[in-house]
Amino acid sequence: MNNMKFIISFNGAKYHGFQSQPTAKTIQGEIENALHKLTGETVRITGCSRTDAGVHAREFCFNVNLKSTIPAEKFPKALNSQLPTDIAVHSCVNADEHFNARFTAKSKQYIYLTNNRPERDVFLQGLAYHYPYKLDINLMQKAAEKFVGEHDFAAFCRSEGKKLVSSTIREIYSFDIEKSDDMMIRFIVTGTGFLYNMVRILAGTLIYVSEGKLTLCDIDEALKTGDRNKAGKTLPPCGLYLNKVNY
Repeated sequence: MNNMKFIISFNGAKYHGFQSQPTAKTIQGEIENALHKLTGETVRITGCSRTDAGVHAREFCFNVNLKSTIPAEKFPKALNSQLPTDIAVHSCVNADEHFNARFTAKSKQYIYLTNNRPERDVFLQGLAYHYPYKLDINLMQKAAEKFVGEHDFAAFCRSEGKKLVSSTIREIYSFDIEKSDDMMIRFIVTGTGFLYNMVRILAGTLIYVSEGKLTLCDIDEALKTGDRNKAGKTLPPCGLYLNKVNY
């Protein structure tokens, strides 16, 4: 058996997330079906992260054990021929037998993409969140810096997600907000790992701060108490991208 490491990207607009579900279309299901067509093997792949329905990935890693004799460098082209056009395989290498795409990851970077123009962009439908009002980038950056470091992010997690983890403590390495000339705003956050809906809630909290609905002190209180009511709204999944996974 060969432990193969793949790097892919996907547009998640038409999928119910990465992880397989019995009655829903998922990224994992499409890839496992494609691998079966290509190799004849029934396999279970291990993804670097779960993603919600409608969430995208620019760089997503998964590994899988295969008996196939297809050379690693031939797999991208071969597998792409079996996959839908909204999933793309970029690379494949032979990995160490102990490599696990999920548990070997040292950090992940997410980007939440927001169209801040007054008018909506029809070509960004399903690919970015449209927020047509002025945002205070400097104030949001000050708020974002409060999340950097190791904290209990219980207030920034959907309630059912807390049941899936043993701890809601996570470490954020950096949190930057960038605005481009074309009025696109990127919330860029890197950390050890993220809770269910955490990035979307963090971005929603920063928007609430800009709107004056929350203060910097409210963020301190949310981190201290774990009270979900003291954090901002959960933004839609369309703007969220898994941007990079570091090993």
